[in-house]
Amino acid sequence: MLDTLIIGGGAAGLSCALILGSGLKKPFAKDKTVAIITHQKTSHLQNALFNNVLGLKPGTLGKDLLIEGRQQLRDLYPEVIQIEKEKTSSIKRIKNGFEVTTNKDTYLSQRVVIAVGYTNLLAIKGLEDYIKPHPRAAVEKSRIWLENKNHLIENNLYVAGTLAGWRSQFAIASGSGAHVATDILTLWNNGKQTKVHDKLA
Repeated sequence: MLDTLIIGGGAAGLSCALILGSGLKKPFAKDKTVAIITHQKTSHLQNALFNNVLGLKPGTLGKDLLIEGRQQLRDLYPEVIQIEKEKTSSIKRIKNGFEVTTNKDTYLSQRVVIAVGYTNLLAIKGLEDYIKPHPRAAVEKSRIWLENKNHLIENNLYVAGTLAGWRSQFAIASGSGAHVATDILTLWNNGKQTKVHDKLA
């Protein structure tokens, strides 16, 4: 069984995976296993152009960032399992966590982070009870969110990015994914508030 499974390879999902990956070398994360289902075909980043994001070169394309983000995760934190070319179809709570089914396989995880887009085309069975109209999107766009409190839907089930109720802005979605990751790191560290920074020697 995995410790944490992230569903979604966009800004929020990759950001969450990178932060968790950087924490895996900490003593409190010994024996933790993290995986991410990197399905990206419906990501809004596919058509994005970035000129107003701190740290990104103006003119950066979202479709390139999706590829580079997966490579960054692979290069820096190969311990994070990347599950490619699979789309999540259902999530079900089981005794010790969750059973997540894709079009190709089934995965067991103690906790799950849902970081897919906020369109009303969301087709992951098992989440129906949490779907509500998005509080920060134009009504005519029919966007949705998964009702949550501070990213937590229910015990060990998190949502990040636009689907968590945030606006569709790259920096906001990335920060939301990082927020969830630091909450999980804090859980791993027995409730001690935890974040991970890389520093010059």
